[in-house]
Amino acid sequence: MSSVTSESAPAVTPDGIMQLGLGFWSAKTLLSAVELGLFGELAGGPATPEALQERLGLHARSARDFLDALVALGMLERREGLYGNTPATGLYLDPAKPTYIGGLLEMANARLYGFWGGLTDALRTGSPRNEARHGGDFFGALYADPARLEGFLKAMTGISAPIAAAIADRFSWADYRTLIDVGTAQGGLPVTIARAHPHLTGGGFDLPPVEPLFTRHVAAHGLADRLRFFAGDFLHDPLPTADVLVMGHILHDWDLAGKRQLLAKAHAALLPNGALIVYDMMIDDERRQNAAGLLMSLNMLIETPGGFDYTGAHCLGWLQEAGFRDTRVEHLSGAYSMAVGVR
Repeated sequence: MSSVTSESAPAVTPDGIMQLGLGFWSAKTLLSAVELGLFGELAGGPATPEALQERLGLHARSARDFLDALVALGMLERREGLYGNTPATGLYLDPAKPTYIGGLLEMANARLYGFWGGLTDALRTGSPRNEARHGGDFFGALYADPARLEGFLKAMTGISAPIAAAIADRFSWADYRTLIDVGTAQGGLPVTIARAHPHLTGGGFDLPPVEPLFTRHVAAHGLADRLRFFAGDFLHDPLPTADVLVMGHILHDWDLAGKRQLLAKAHAALLPNGALIVYDMMIDDERRQNAAGLLMSLNMLIETPGGFDYTGAHCLGWLQEAGFRDTRVEHLSGAYSMAVGVR
């Protein structure tokens, strides 16, 4: 008979279930704070609840609960009755900073929050729940609007910054001379890597409307003599030739045939002994730990006809099928890992 009694066993409570099931409360509180511009208002310094109520147009009934909920969620600090940004929200949610990632949260608030309400239908049908259901094209409209496109690409730069820094630090760049970032957005990744490794040249490959934003970002970092823009569509055009190609936030958008097509195009574009770096929120091979990667894969269900996220082992298999050798997977930052293959 066991000596452990029921009195010594930990209590089983519904707390975790309730926190997860009602997690949208927390998410929408943060998204509304971004929508209201709260973190930008606090960039100049802490403020009283009364001042924030007036500046944000909040009702007296809601203001204190809203602000204190953000304190409890770790999104605000409160000292001596004054509310202020935390180090993280001050860095990443101040629209005036180049590290601002609020553009993605703005998109999540305006689009994804509602679309995820259709997850059950998506699970049953396997079909997207976004604008495509009604013949719309979100990304087509985004790329046609320069102001919205700039906000989106700036957000991608901010959220990719820790990943770019990790790749700059952990990959053997001394062995290579040229770099092209496929789907480069503003060029945040090649800028970060080129600043860390002055011998590198290259640039970024993306759709033509991105070029002025890339050019401006690169020039602001004094790298116009080393990095340039290559215009094209990676689904229909050949990729630029280089020693190293990088694909981040790309493979997960496509079905298996699309993934294989892109990897084959990368293999063809690389110089002999060149390397491909693929990074995404790669799911752990046991599919038990990286919840962010698994949830991102569900987001691909919501957003794309066939996209899905994948494990590192799956990515290595696809790389090898495409002809790559010396393949490996390495953790980068947070939920992100990179897979590397040599031509």
